[in-house]
Amino acid sequence: MQLISGFIDTYINLNPAEEIQFQEEISTFSQPVQEGVMQITTSWMRQGIELGIEQGIEREKTLILRQIKRKLGEINPALETKIMELSIDDVEVLGEALFDFSKVEDLINWLNTLTA
Repeated sequence: MQLISGFIDTYINLNPAEEIQFQEEISTFSQPVQEGVMQITTSWMRQGIELGIEQGIEREKTLILRQIKRKLGEINPALETKIMELSIDDVEVLGEALFDFSKVEDLINWLNTLTA
């Protein structure tokens, strides 16, 4: 199974020709081994999707911080940390609320309503 894992790890980003070859190779394995390979592949795909989602969330938070700094000027690191710790839902709401902010105090007040 470790050999199979190494094979999949090497070719996780398969091009169409490699995908066909991979499927042909798997079809030569016994049924239990085929199922094991597919479970490994599915697990890695799931991990890749989760990693992509996490990276997307981090990028959204970074974008909101850039927008805040552009609109309000520099903010202190404690506020940046607080924003980076927000849930994705709160970040999206903050993105809309930012249109109503005119000073850093508006941001602070908005953040305080989350913990109230």
